[in-house]
Amino acid sequence: MSAKSQIIDSFDPNGVGEGGTLFGLPFDENTAELIVVPVPWEVTVSYNPGTADGPEAVLAASPQLDLYQDDINDAWKMGIHMIPIPDHIKVSSNNYRILSSNYIKFLEEGSPEQDQERFSAVPDLINTACEEMNAWVYDTVKKYKSQGKLVALLGGDHSTPLGMIKALSEEHDSFGILQIDAHADLRVAYENFEYSHASISYNALKYSQVSKLVQVGIRDYCEAEAELAQSNKKISTFYDKSIKEALYEGKNWRSICDDIIRELPDKVYITIDIDGLDPKLCPNTGTPVAGGFELEEVLYLMKQVVRAGKEIVGFDLVEVAPGPGEDEWDGNVGARVLYRMCNLYGVSQKRLSFK
Repeated sequence: MSAKSQIIDSFDPNGVGEGGTLFGLPFDENTAELIVVPVPWEVTVSYNPGTADGPEAVLAASPQLDLYQDDINDAWKMGIHMIPIPDHIKVSSNNYRILSSNYIKFLEEGSPEQDQERFSAVPDLINTACEEMNAWVYDTVKKYKSQGKLVALLGGDHSTPLGMIKALSEEHDSFGILQIDAHADLRVAYENFEYSHASISYNALKYSQVSKLVQVGIRDYCEAEAELAQSNKKISTFYDKSIKEALYEGKNWRSICDDIIRELPDKVYITIDIDGLDPKLCPNTGTPVAGGFELEEVLYLMKQVVRAGKEIVGFDLVEVAPGPGEDEWDGNVGARVLYRMCNLYGVSQKRLSFK
C-alpha cells in the first residue's frame, strides 16, 4: 500500500481538521497531487497593506472548512498541501514595503523638488526586489511541475503570479488568462514600479504564449486602461457595470457565463483577485471597491469553465488580507475560494471527477 493510500485510509474527513495544515488535510509535498505556493508579498501595494499576511490568514482559517463537495467525487482524496510560508520573502517584503511606502507618499505629495534626489533610486531598488521575488516563484513552480504536481499560488498582492505565468509560458505554446478582479491591472509601471500589483495583466501580456486575457468584474480603472482594453484584440473585458445592467434587463447569469467562456481558448490560467467579490466578503483587502460578485457567482462561472471542457493549467488567489485582531472573515472566505478552485482544477486535470 502506498504512503498516500495509508493516509487516506487512516484519515477521517468528517472529523476535526488538524490545525497548522491547509484545510486540516494530512498530506505532505510527496503525497499531495496539488501544491499551493504561498507568496507573502505586498511591496507595491498602493492603498491598504495586509495582503502579505494573506497566506497565513487562509491557512489559519482553513481547517474549520468542511471537505465534502456534493458534485465532486472524493474531492479531498486528491491531496492538497501548502508548502511552508517562505520567511525570506516575507522579510524582504516588509523591508522594501517601507521604502516603497515612503516613495508613494513622495509621489502623492507632488514629488517635492527637495526630495527628488533622495528618492531617485527607489524605483530601481523596488524593481530589483520584485524581480528576485518573481524568480523565486518561477523556480518553485518549475520544481513542483517537474515532479508532475499541479501547482496553485496564494498571494500576497497581485504582482505575485508573474513568475508562475512565466513558468507556464515555457510549458504551453498558447493559453489564455481568466481574470476575476475589481481592477484592470493594465497600468504601465504604475507609480514607476515595473512589477506593480496594478500592472500584472499588462506584464502577463508580454508573454507571446498568452493568447487571450478575459477580464471579469472590472469596475475601477483609468482611461488609459480602458483604451488599451478596447484596442488590444487579445483583451476581452466584461465590466461589472455591463454585467449588472444585463442582469437587470433580464439576462441570466448562465448566459453571461457562456459569453465569457466563448472568449476563452482551450487552455486557461485563472487569476482571482479577492476584491472581485463584493467587499462584504473581503472588507480588509488592499483596494476594496463597491460592487462585485457573490461568492457563488464566481464559483458557478468556474464550474462552467470546467464543464465546457476548458483545461485549467494553473490558478492563483491573491489580495486576501486579514482583519484586525482575531478577525478571520477574509481568511475564511479566501479558504473557501481556494479549496473549491483546487478541486475544480483537479477535475479539469482529470485527478478528480464530477458526480
